[in-house]
Amino acid sequence: MTQFQFNLNLDHLKESVMNSDIDAVIKASIVLVLNSVMEKERDDHLQVGAYERSSGRFDSRNGYYERDLILSIGRVNLKVPRTRKGEFSPSLFEKYARCDQAFVLSMLEMVVNGVSTRKVTNIVQQLCGESVSKSFVSSLTEKLDPIVQAWANRPLNTTYYPYIFADAMYIKVREHNRVVPKAVYIATAITGDNRREVLGIRVAHVESYDAWKAFLLHLQSRGVQSPKLFITDAHTGLRKALNEVFVGTVWQRCTVHLKRNIFNAMPKKGIEEEKLGLKRIFEAVSVEDARQFKNEFIERFGDNPKLEKAIQTLEDGFEDAIQYLNEPVRFQQFIRSTNSLERLNQEVRRREQVIRIFPNTQSAFRLIGAVLMQVNEEQSMKQITRGKPRKK
Repeated sequence: MTQFQFNLNLDHLKESVMNSDIDAVIKASIVLVLNSVMEKERDDHLQVGAYERSSGRFDSRNGYYERDLILSIGRVNLKVPRTRKGEFSPSLFEKYARCDQAFVLSMLEMVVNGVSTRKVTNIVQQLCGESVSKSFVSSLTEKLDPIVQAWANRPLNTTYYPYIFADAMYIKVREHNRVVPKAVYIATAITGDNRREVLGIRVAHVESYDAWKAFLLHLQSRGVQSPKLFITDAHTGLRKALNEVFVGTVWQRCTVHLKRNIFNAMPKKGIEEEKLGLKRIFEAVSVEDARQFKNEFIERFGDNPKLEKAIQTLEDGFEDAIQYLNEPVRFQQFIRSTNSLERLNQEVRRREQVIRIFPNTQSAFRLIGAVLMQVNEEQSMKQITRGKPRKK
């Protein structure tokens, strides 16, 4: 009788099966192949066939145990061979561990990118034919805690940040069976080589002098030195804390916030000429020009009683708002306002709106911190560039 010898490349076969998109109707065939692969691996490990005696034997077979494996076609149940000393482990599950880790990371990435836990469970069920609970997805996000904490407390003493931006935004958090507002403090910076970096995050009860001082001291403790300019809005508590923590730093008032305050104090109609005059002031290319344009504006419109409050607002905030003009031209358009930080806040809002109300403060810190980590990584890969040159 003629005999045929088949030489199978089991490693190639196992790899092909693991990466296949085979329909669920042949699950049984896949189980048979994978069980055979693991059996062959145990034989190779022991170097002794079943029921074979050998003086060089160092271990022996010890039956099987069952283990589930989730593939693209769904869950399969395998009989995993084991040895008496327990030193044998099929390579199949090394790949399974890597796939499982990647799967968990994918779910975490979905949550960080604003996908609700309910939608994540639906996606998992469609991909794997397996359902996971919302609480399971939520518990997975806790894996982010040590990563976010390490990033939020990383040393910052190896780089000097000449320009630092800070702002606070409010979110909703459940606390003692009530929904309360919480202030999220965020600080970013521009380095000397025109790169943006997210420096830190803090969640506190309210935006106050004490909370701002604690946040700034935290930055300082991580190695942040006094910057040339600190760009913020006109929050009184922030300014007081800044003067105490970063001695010698110049405060740059956000020009966008100041202009908004001025326009809010002006009549709504019939002031087109006045608006052009204000615009001219804030488009100046030097401190001297800005001061000249301001004086001309006041001289021309100062007698109008309807503009009294607006002009007072302009004079009160003017000098603090033009400090950026003392810095190199290549930085000026980036440090005159907190617009870059406002855009970052909007990115956080986009993810936060999916959740609406955080279950606790730690979950808020976790998600917002993960978003900031992601943005920071993207920003670190590129250098900011100037847009169109400003007219003189």
